[in-house]
Amino acid sequence: MKRQISSYKGRKLCLWQKLLLSAVLAGAVTFAGLFGAVLYGSYDHIQGDPRAMVVLGCQVMPDGEPSILLRDRLDRALDYLEDHPDLTVVVSGGQGDNEPVTEARCMADYLMERGVEEDRLLLEERSHNTDQNLRYSRELLEAEGCDLSQGVVVVSNGFHLTRARMLAERAGYDSVSTLAAPSSHLPSRLHMYVREPLALVKSFFLDR
Repeated sequence: MKRQISSYKGRKLCLWQKLLLSAVLAGAVTFAGLFGAVLYGSYDHIQGDPRAMVVLGCQVMPDGEPSILLRDRLDRALDYLEDHPDLTVVVSGGQGDNEPVTEARCMADYLMERGVEEDRLLLEERSHNTDQNLRYSRELLEAEGCDLSQGVVVVSNGFHLTRARMLAERAGYDSVSTLAAPSSHLPSRLHMYVREPLALVKSFFLDR
């Protein structure tokens, strides 16, 4: 006698499960796209001949020394300044609750100790986020009569530069170049590459 084997039918998903799965997949695709944008911006993009540099601030340690990520930014700036000795440099960053000095003051001291002349440095000490960094730095450069028609080069860690470029263009800079510093502290680098796609969305909608 022949035995009939019924075809296997998988368990069907109910409506809420389908909606949840769709939302998870859409979120994953969106995050992947944002992550790709962050990676694309994480390299040097120099255009033209910028006459000003803005170094974006980062955490200052309790002893007044720059954090590892901030030191990475400053060392990258120093490398570039060796070949571009005429740039005006804005060091941009206010003072957080746990910081003994402003980020700008810490950065200026670090650069001067390594040979950058004090009269080339402008300290922007009011800002507390990337949007303010760039807007207040532009105000400071314009007040000093700096020629921004040839653009500005923005220095930060690679993971930060896609958002920094977007905000710089929104702040009114005509031509924005970016200089990518490494991220020597591995845990911070991993954390920031996860955080930054979400920060990019936040800045796109709220930093205006």
